[in-house]
Amino acid sequence: MNLLDSLGSLRSLTAGPWIYPVVAASILLDVFLPVLPSGFLVITAATAAATATAASPDVPSVLPLLLCAATASVLGDFLAYRLARRGGARLDRAIARSRRLSLAQERLGTALARGGGLLVVLARFAPAGRSVVSLGAGAAKRRIKDFLPWSALAGVTWASYSVGLGWLGGQWLGATWFSAGVSTLALFLAGGLAAYLIRRPAGDPAPVS
Repeated sequence: MNLLDSLGSLRSLTAGPWIYPVVAASILLDVFLPVLPSGFLVITAATAAATATAASPDVPSVLPLLLCAATASVLGDFLAYRLARRGGARLDRAIARSRRLSLAQERLGTALARGGGLLVVLARFAPAGRSVVSLGAGAAKRRIKDFLPWSALAGVTWASYSVGLGWLGGQWLGATWFSAGVSTLALFLAGGLAAYLIRRPAGDPAPVS
């Protein structure tokens, strides 16, 4: 496939206003199904947006894409939080059986009690970290005013980084699948770093402001 074919197929995939609800639904649901490729969808749409012209009005725009991604992220976190908060004894038992969820619940409680929540922002980048932290906050009955502002910051940060990666990749490498792949790799690397910081031993300085 030559460069023009690659450019055309990527734009064809993201062309039309339907891309916004598809991106929003993917981000909203991946707090429950972390296997959904929401990050890749955001980056692909942003890559196409990087080379948008007056002759391609159906290509996504950066600002609406950013707002769509950030809003869906916060809404998904809130739904997971509310579900876990109302989950009752069955959910409590499920969390108790999961070392990962139990540890996240404990660490999140400590972070929020100290007046910080950078853990929530880091978890937004880590694989499945968003699910663990949102469900853990709800199951631990943390106050929504302690959790939601950090969730909003996490959503805006993640959306800005993902859209920025796609847009910069499109500017430098063109609106190609290769460009989208490179940008997605950069998103995965950020996720790996976030997972490492979250898994640090408890004796290390906590990444909380």
